[in-house]
Amino acid sequence: MDDWQQDYAMLALRLDRLAGGTALIYSGPEDRRARVAREPPPAPGELADEAARLLDSAPTPYLAAQVRAMRAFARRLGGDRSPLAEYARECLGLEPRRVPEEVFEEAHAELDAALPKGRGPLAERLHAWQAAHTLERIERLPALVSPAVAETRARTSARIVPLPEEEVVDCRLVEGVPFHGAGAYEGGLRSTIHINRAIPFNLADLLYLVAHEGHPGHIAESMLKELHLPEADRENQRVRFMVSPSFVLSEGLGLLGEEILFPGEEAQEWLERHVLPEARGRRGGRGGGRGGGDGGGDAGDFAAIHHARTVLWGVWGNAALLADEGRSAAELRAYLARWALYDEDEVTLVLPQLEPSPMSPYLFGYFHGWELLRPWVAGRPDRVRRLLTEQLLPADITTP
Repeated sequence: MDDWQQDYAMLALRLDRLAGGTALIYSGPEDRRARVAREPPPAPGELADEAARLLDSAPTPYLAAQVRAMRAFARRLGGDRSPLAEYARECLGLEPRRVPEEVFEEAHAELDAALPKGRGPLAERLHAWQAAHTLERIERLPALVSPAVAETRARTSARIVPLPEEEVVDCRLVEGVPFHGAGAYEGGLRSTIHINRAIPFNLADLLYLVAHEGHPGHIAESMLKELHLPEADRENQRVRFMVSPSFVLSEGLGLLGEEILFPGEEAQEWLERHVLPEARGRRGGRGGGRGGGDGGGDAGDFAAIHHARTVLWGVWGNAALLADEGRSAAELRAYLARWALYDEDEVTLVLPQLEPSPMSPYLFGYFHGWELLRPWVAGRPDRVRRLLTEQLLPADITTP
């Protein structure tokens, strides 16, 4: 097992090197990474053969699924051009189906009912809602993230699984990255939520993002698996290959994080008490929740808006399939604007991430992971606990 784990880690590090450092979250011994950096660049075909060898002797179904993804990734690096859906199936361990546009139409109808009443196209109303809650001075965001982290930690610890009191979570504003936010567990009960300072931040999304990146999302998962897994499994958990079945469940849980901790209108009520009044006060604007609150305004139904926008993650997967078919940038722009309700700036940000690459299957993990997990975890904190403390695969998620 020790030799197998060593070879497994080295395979992942070599693939990550060929992918430019984008394919792996690694927290194992640094001498392995240094060794890989000194080697001549490996040939993708050799890495595919090594993955096939490891697959034959994989000690658990979980590790077999991870190595199967690595083998497919190596073949893609080597020039394999099988259809994206077939490649993604091999990587993710589920069927990356195209989502019918009728599903997006239903999400649009939900948005129409949930957004503040107004005239104009739905996309304009959505962007107006986002602008109404945008934090004007992004430098103030870490101070607002801190109480949101404290609240999501407290609810996760009370309702799902106890968390260590010594845990420390910082917030850092970053530049030059394509993401809006990312949670990184750094070991030793320390983590950081990174937020892109170049993208306007919607305070109505504060708990939606913090629950996804922090608790019960990515940070909680990484930390709790370090604490709860048996030593042998903990070792391979330090080698997390990104385009793999495990990340389907990670992203699905992240998208469910706010809904799990703040059912119904609880997230909106918390934000109304702790965050939004200050934002309104700085603008001198009207406020209030769905019932009018302190100023008679209609802020919309945050939970329904977040649900609809989560459904629209399916647009990304569909657009990736269209890109794989060779559709033009103009067609992709039109598709994203029509169904994801993106404006020109948002489309420009998304398009580079849709370009066909070995990392493309990751885009399916969001919607399909959320769709898979939502009925499975509904009313079942014990199942959320399992996602946070065990190594599960999409094939393990069965209902009831």
